[in-house]
Amino acid sequence: MMNAPQWHPAYSQFGHETETSVRPAAWKLQRPIATAIELRGITYAYGEGALRRPLLQGIDLSVGAGEIVMLTGPSGSGKTTLMTLIGALRTMQGGSARVLGQDLAGAEESDRMRLRRRIGFIFQDHNLLGFLTARQNVALALEQDGMLREPERLALAGALLDAVGLAGHEDRVPAKLSGGQRLRVAVARALAADPGLVLADEPTAALDRTSGHEVAKLLHDLARERSVPILMVTHDPRILHLADRVIALEDGRIAKVAVNPGRTRQPPTPAADTGSQHRQPTPAAIAVAEGAMKRNRRCKG
Repeated sequence: MMNAPQWHPAYSQFGHETETSVRPAAWKLQRPIATAIELRGITYAYGEGALRRPLLQGIDLSVGAGEIVMLTGPSGSGKTTLMTLIGALRTMQGGSARVLGQDLAGAEESDRMRLRRRIGFIFQDHNLLGFLTARQNVALALEQDGMLREPERLALAGALLDAVGLAGHEDRVPAKLSGGQRLRVAVARALAADPGLVLADEPTAALDRTSGHEVAKLLHDLARERSVPILMVTHDPRILHLADRVIALEDGRIAKVAVNPGRTRQPPTPAADTGSQHRQPTPAAIAVAEGAMKRNRRCKG
């Protein structure tokens, strides 16, 4: 029998813990009708024959609109593999998966490419191009659209950077930005295509307490205000209070689930850091970004 994983004390603040074999009625009531991710019996393995090593074994998972779900677990437990399958970055092996209405089992590469364009990816190392400014990095994500001219892409990129609190930093290259600022650029880039789902891999791992909280709160507000679901891999116990569910993986299986019944409560704010250079986006900046996104959607339609 599999040993139970160590359950971090921070999980107890949720007030409701459950083994995955018994899904509580409260969870079923909280799940939105619209389901962005629906996984059933997902399996995945590396190698062949005697060298075959199972990484995922019978994963069932659903994520609804506006939900924040965090994946935790030791290295090698299958967290990143699961996320890359959901993000259509790997080919399915076993089980069924439906992401934003697209069936991934047996999907062609062209179908997976179209799905990836509807997903915002945020990586721990940011993956910004060092020779481009923050504005240009965000605008680059809009080039695949083909409907927006370069001035429009740059304007939208500037509005998005303003909305994530980076006004005045738009024309700096990544080397001239702090770690928290680079991650905010990555968040703005992920939002550029108006995604239906955001996948974040260890977004706060390299950040200090204040910067990590600011970025995690930014993602939290995104999920709440735009009903964009977020699936996040994390080892950071400081941000677990932002999740609707924390799912612990071990040996390729879901070992435990903690459900947070307080979906609308605000997380605690860390002590003020007088050295922080971040500022909250203004309502005007948010309105500009929203308007630009709406114009982008009309162009697509």
